[in-house]
Amino acid sequence: MDTVHVEGLKVDAMIGVFEWEHEQPQPLIIDLVMAWDQQLAAKTDDIKLALDYDAVSRAVTELVQKQPRQLIETVAEEIAAMIRETFSVAWLRVKVAKPTAVKEAFQVAVQIERGRKLD
Repeated sequence: MDTVHVEGLKVDAMIGVFEWEHEQPQPLIIDLVMAWDQQLAAKTDDIKLALDYDAVSRAVTELVQKQPRQLIETVAEEIAAMIRETFSVAWLRVKVAKPTAVKEAFQVAVQIERGRKLD
């Protein structure tokens, strides 16, 4: 299975369960691993046949900043659904980290996988 990775995408978002968290954006760090058959794009050197990771990154940023949410779990699910639908990705792994969630921790994160893995 070929994969495309976007690692460490920083998106400032209104996220959290406390009222103060919806008054000031907080950073989320997003990692994506997406199944994509690279063979034809590599053979032809044609960007139209590749998964456009810049477009994916911009779409994720727009989605996350669109509205406040309480849970990073919700953010992860929405990202996965959007990428699968918009970019026709059959399988992906989404990790959403919130560095400011627990003062004593480097970060907290959730990770989900959606779709079916390709051989």
